[in-house]
Amino acid sequence: MDTKNVMIVGVGGQGSLLASKLLGKLLTAEGFDVKVSEVHGMSQRGGSVVTYVRFGDRVYSPVISRGEADFIVSFEKIEAARYADTLKKDGKIIVNSQMIDPMPVITGAAQYPEGVLDELRAKGVFVDEIDALSLAQQAGNAKSVNIVLMGRLAKYFDIEYDKWIAAIKESVKPQFVEVNLKAFDLGYNY
Repeated sequence: MDTKNVMIVGVGGQGSLLASKLLGKLLTAEGFDVKVSEVHGMSQRGGSVVTYVRFGDRVYSPVISRGEADFIVSFEKIEAARYADTLKKDGKIIVNSQMIDPMPVITGAAQYPEGVLDELRAKGVFVDEIDALSLAQQAGNAKSVNIVLMGRLAKYFDIEYDKWIAAIKESVKPQFVEVNLKAFDLGYNY
């Protein structure tokens, strides 16, 4: 199998690291060689966080270069646009419709850009937009946006639903399993 590449991008504190951990566990259990790499850019202050998950028969590097990502899972619209050039020509972006103001917008130095996803679509990029925040709240915890997005990503993978569930149970603390299973199901069936 050729190496497949998933980028998980977001803002610090959104749970992108848990999402990559979950995906890594799942893919390892499926027998793939998996490499996960995390890049933190001022993540504790709401800055950009990027995680690379690469898997296949044999993976030599954990880093995804421009034009290599099969999937970008984005926790926020601007982050989807920021990393769109990393996507393969036939790649897919799964994006939370939530808008989180970056520091220049918060300080008044800039305005949140309008229509970033429409611009991507106009360029022919496949964009699967989902209101993951509302679904996470419906599941019982707004912090489960990450698992809603993993549920949506699962729709594009040829891995049985029950195996994703097992990976969630292994990846989250016991007191959060139920809410995360609900969040995953809502994302999966969106």
